Amino acid sequence: MKIHDVVVRPLITEKSTHQSQALNAYAFEVHPKAGKIEIKQAIQQLYSVRVLDVRTSHRQGKPRRMGRTMGTTKAWKKAVVVLHDQDHIDLF
Repeated sequence: MKIHDVVVRPLITEKSTHQSQALNAYAFEVHPKAGKIEIKQAIQQLYSVRVLDVRTSHRQGKPRRMGRTMGTTKAWKKAVVVLHDQDHIDLF
């Protein structure tokens, strides 16, 4: 898997902004089949930073109503990447 396929997009939320300032941890939406090692390598190559830890979680799709029928939003995978104290990523 190519590094541009691993990281889908950075997650810019209130919680992720607080984590980036307080804990030097950044959240990303990643490919559902990407492993922690692939995520670590992709972040290091894309942003030229040192990654200390990667935490992942699978987010299930929520049920939504579309007219008469019920459907679900897509399921996705979230990764929280903790960086070295001297490194940071400028997402804004």
